[in-house]
Amino acid sequence: MAFMQNSSYSRRQSRRKTDVNITNLMDVMMVLLVVFMVAAPLMTSGIQLDLPKVGGKALTGEETSVNISVDKDGYYYIGKTVIDDEEILPKLAAIKGENGSLSVTISGDTTAAYGRVIGLMAVLKEAGYDKVGLKTESKPFNGKKK
Repeated sequence: MAFMQNSSYSRRQSRRKTDVNITNLMDVMMVLLVVFMVAAPLMTSGIQLDLPKVGGKALTGEETSVNISVDKDGYYYIGKTVIDDEEILPKLAAIKGENGSLSVTISGDTTAAYGRVIGLMAVLKEAGYDKVGLKTESKPFNGKKK
């Protein structure tokens, strides 16, 4: 009878832990959050432009804006896609059909031909786009007048 075990002891040993341990899940979620917070600013859409630097504040608005870029060679882009001169208005009309209050922002490279940027503005104004703006980078204020 030396081999008899206590029945209450064997019952306690055979019970499984029923608690839910979410520590590992929280660790994984925190790592993913940090990765996306670091990677999100790096995922900018569009082409690389050298925007003119001027003073002023950034505009904020509730309406949706489409950005058309003009690179140094005079090519037009919507996002990263090159757009021919004749294709700009049909593409904007398709976008505007979904959103009535559409504004257009033109990002022109500092070395882009002036005529290409102004020509695009004129075409957009003639097509009825009243909210057309030029995108620049803000220049830090140094406190001196020029």
